Amino acid sequence: MMAVMENAVEKIKVWFRFVPREGWFPQDTEGLWARKIGVDTASVQNAPFLQDGVAEGDVVRFQTDSDGLHWAVGRVSASGNCTIRVVAVPAGPLGRSPQAVHQRLSVFGLGGEVFSEEFPMVAFTAPADADFAGIKELLVQGEEEGWWHYEVGCGTDEWWNA
Repeated sequence: MMAVMENAVEKIKVWFRFVPREGWFPQDTEGLWARKIGVDTASVQNAPFLQDGVAEGDVVRFQTDSDGLHWAVGRVSASGNCTIRVVAVPAGPLGRSPQAVHQRLSVFGLGGEVFSEEFPMVAFTAPADADFAGIKELLVQGEEEGWWHYEVGCGTDEWWNA
């Protein structure tokens, strides 16, 4: 019976619209996997590469268009998780290796996904109960030592105050 219940969970793609950043990707949309939890709400299931202000586990409200696409219209509740994006400096000690980036941050147990082989940016989800101060310290150290560049796509008060 449990397997039947698990299969009943509907995974959908929720699309986000944003203004492209200059010198960044030309895309103005990003689709994130989500678990549908209501008629027009879903829980985000992966870390965003491009969309700011949302993290894995956040609940968003969406509207479905005439083509059946689900477009995010706002965040209903925050999970407390944060989104951090890291790109290794190609000429640095980690090369273009997303695996090396993962390895450096593995002590914190962060889940992450790689954007593409051509652009090996890693989008990490830092859970609400993670060692934010330790993660921030390592991110700054890595940037200062030429390992990577990083940005926070979604930070909580706990993140910024850590």
